[in-house]
Amino acid sequence: MLGNLTRRVGHYRWFGAAARLLVPADRVIGRLTRGRVVALGLMPSLVITTTGRRSGKPRSNPLLYVRDDDAYVVIGSNWGQTHHPGWAMNVLADPAATVDVKGRRIPVRAVRASGAERDRLWQLLVTEWPAYHTYVQRAGGREIHIFRLVPTGRGAPADPPPAG
Repeated sequence: MLGNLTRRVGHYRWFGAAARLLVPADRVIGRLTRGRVVALGLMPSLVITTTGRRSGKPRSNPLLYVRDDDAYVVIGSNWGQTHHPGWAMNVLADPAATVDVKGRRIPVRAVRASGAERDRLWQLLVTEWPAYHTYVQRAGGREIHIFRLVPTGRGAPADPPPAG
């Protein structure tokens, strides 16, 4: 029920502003719980850890995801801001990352989606979070990147993809 309410208010500008303020706390909670609790458990979420493209240091960020076979699909919406999120720029520079999902740490490789695949993944994402439509409008013409995070070794996804 709370997840449905969150989906409805996700379109409002105030929601994005408020959510951005909560990201640092969400980052800490996600790290401490190894991805078991992210976004207050309201949405399917993970914590991605990338390598900072300038600093070379690990950078962790909570993200909503959808499943696509064995991969996790994420979007660089940045709550509809006109600039790309740092984590997306990091995986463009170095696609190796790790994700913490439901208590499991999984090494992944980020693959940027394009063309028909991007369109297909976009449909999966907006089904989970309809506010992405609004974020595209707010982004001022910026192409919002969509990535498939493909497991690269040990730690394959814990759950099978949903049927249908």
